[in-house]
Amino acid sequence: MKACISSSIAKFLVASMTSMVAALLLTACAVKTKAVPVETAYTAESTYQKLRGNYPFIQIASQTLPASVRLLPDLPYIRHEDRDLQLDLYLPVQGKWAGLKVIPVRPAIVLVHGGGWRSGSRDNLGAMAIRLAERGYVCAAISYRLSTEARYPAAIHDVKAAVRWMRSHASLYHINPHQIAVAGGSAGGQIAALIGVTNGMGRFDMDAGGSTVSSAVQAVINIDGLSDFTSEEVRRYEDDPSKKTTAAGAWLGGSYAEKTAVWKEASPLTHVSKDTPPFLFISSAQKRFSLGREEMMGKMKALGIATKHVQLPDTPHSFWLFDPWLEPTVDAVSEFLEEIFAVKH
Repeated sequence: MKACISSSIAKFLVASMTSMVAALLLTACAVKTKAVPVETAYTAESTYQKLRGNYPFIQIASQTLPASVRLLPDLPYIRHEDRDLQLDLYLPVQGKWAGLKVIPVRPAIVLVHGGGWRSGSRDNLGAMAIRLAERGYVCAAISYRLSTEARYPAAIHDVKAAVRWMRSHASLYHINPHQIAVAGGSAGGQIAALIGVTNGMGRFDMDAGGSTVSSAVQAVINIDGLSDFTSEEVRRYEDDPSKKTTAAGAWLGGSYAEKTAVWKEASPLTHVSKDTPPFLFISSAQKRFSLGREEMMGKMKALGIATKHVQLPDTPHSFWLFDPWLEPTVDAVSEFLEEIFAVKH
């Protein structure tokens, strides 16, 4: 396990907190964490090898940390039995705030990685987190329980716990607790969408534990993630009878015929209501990965909920891992949140 409190974190704590709070954090991080094998077949490098033949101009987006962003890695946000789930926190530290004695609060974004609900890691969203932090957002790239460890709705519980962690640490990290968004790509986009449409629904937030800190988000960015598992078009891909199991079936605990109610419940489209927060959809040129989006946007528009769709032309799935596509993705996210949160960076 990496050191729970790195030197960069210690410096930040000295600058931002009393020695008492720093000591408490050090004590909490001393708990040993069980190592859980993680399927990491879905990485930027493995995806690059698959895509470079058709897109020879692409490059894996850099995760080199600029001076304007501080990284606090491996922060535990919730404990399950004998292991912690962790997040990497990216903080804007220069630019508009350089030299200020009082740092203003800033919007935050919880980033959820993709990988078919069974693979991938938070490292995949490091480049996006850095570029969003450069725009003035506090970003948390999080790990969550994959289907190889725990089926649906465990991942939903985890992401809501991460949102609650961000809100409960708002004063420490200068976060505006009323401006927290969730964003994700592919399976992470579907999860992010479900997080938003289930604001305040207790059955999707089993780890609340009577906490008075809300897990509600004020905006959602779904990047190439499904909105509806139940449509015939989606089930042609996600419920193929020729396969022993599909990625969706493994996560949802069975085929559509076996788990019809679960497939419906896990569909963000099912839960759209007047309480749904604003949504931004960013899609590739591969329609199959964002099926259900048009129906979901139609329901939101009928309810007067702000929603927007941005498509990046001639792009493959997982485009957000690569340049030149990451920058327009970050542009779209930042422009949307500036409008929704009425802030400028």
